[in-house]
Amino acid sequence: MSERLGSLQINEEASTEEYEQTDTEMSVAPATAAAAVSENVQAGLLKSMVPDPGWFDGDRSKFEDWWRGIRLFLKSNRVTGTDDRITAILAHLRGGVAGIYAQKKLDEFDKDNDTQDWDEFVKEFKTMFSNKSKAADAEWKIKTFKQSKRNTADFMIEFEVLATKADTDELHAIFLLKKNVRQDIIKTILGYPSIVMPETLKEWKVAITSVGQGYESTEGRHDYKTGIGTTYGGRGQPMDIGKSNDNFKDRKPKCFNCNKYGHMAKEC
Repeated sequence: MSERLGSLQINEEASTEEYEQTDTEMSVAPATAAAAVSENVQAGLLKSMVPDPGWFDGDRSKFEDWWRGIRLFLKSNRVTGTDDRITAILAHLRGGVAGIYAQKKLDEFDKDNDTQDWDEFVKEFKTMFSNKSKAADAEWKIKTFKQSKRNTADFMIEFEVLATKADTDELHAIFLLKKNVRQDIIKTILGYPSIVMPETLKEWKVAITSVGQGYESTEGRHDYKTGIGTTYGGRGQPMDIGKSNDNFKDRKPKCFNCNKYGHMAKEC
């Protein structure tokens, strides 16, 4: 009898554990389902926001807009596999040179079952259909594109667009920035200690934007002298950016990227 009671007690404990486990699974299931529904809703909203760019017939004057549209369309529809993306792009080519190119690539894919290389396809595709005259215009314009009185942030955005269109490499882009950005901004940056001197294109862009906005925040003032000194208009006495020593704190360099001390932008 005692053995039967002991067995019964063990069975009751096991049943209790099973109920607790079932309750836990039931509580987790709705949360998982809700997350899945929310993710699907967001994906559906994104798809509805990005229209299909339509067919591309090889008209190079329309390539830039169409190419941006097809990339957004694929992203919103979560087409991420290389073969799937290439197939979707070829399916949007129709007529003229574009249709001939699509047939040529399709024949190549039928003969070669290996996974395609996305970067190589993009390079070939852009070489085939991008507007060469626009690239040439951008290459010429970026060489003479000076900041002058442009807002620094606006200038940097336009410069990046031109650099992308002209396919400017990093070293040449840095050279052009040093040449065409306001020289007071460049001189300030060149006056930094070597340990915090920007090296990469990203670091130069961050430094130029930071220093330029610092200058612009003190410009447009109307100062006037009185018998007891100078009264500064606008936001007060201008900051001498060239002499400011906020690039170090407790002998720790300031990062151009996150504006925190203790590391440099290239380490951020």
